[in-house]
Amino acid sequence: MRKILPLLALLITTAVNAQADKTAEISRVLDQWHQDAAAANFDNYFSALSKDAMFIGTDPGENWTKDAFISFAKPFFDKGKAWDFKPLERHIYLSDDGNIAWFDELLDTWMKICRGSGVLRKQNGEWKIAHYVLSMTVPNDNTNEVIKAKAAYEERYIEKLKEIGKPQEKN
Repeated sequence: MRKILPLLALLITTAVNAQADKTAEISRVLDQWHQDAAAANFDNYFSALSKDAMFIGTDPGENWTKDAFISFAKPFFDKGKAWDFKPLERHIYLSDDGNIAWFDELLDTWMKICRGSGVLRKQNGEWKIAHYVLSMTVPNDNTNEVIKAKAAYEERYIEKLKEIGKPQEKN
């Protein structure tokens, strides 16, 4: 028993350190991705995304494949300034096999605090962003004001979606 406890402690410490290393690596990927947007580094920004990446923006119509997101964002990058999101807080979680990570983060943006969340996959030894969702936050005490501000637009959007029919899955 005396020999097993130190071995068990070593295994646990090794596992914890490996997870900490992976979360630090993922955090660096996300930090660099945000920095590349602020510096309008188009190639680096979009190479951080997986080939099948999805980007969900703050507008209900912003549900983009990587190619569609590139088309939307390229004019901003071409002007030399895209967006400048600075992480304030981040939580990273790993799958049991350590090849998939999901996260949430609070960001300091021109829209004030936003929340980013997403999924990264390890591909060929590199972490790639496969799914990213950007949301504006709403203080609970201001919910009614925000609902009033967006009601007319979203009512029209809801009607448009109802005309299309039941929700369609996009693959």
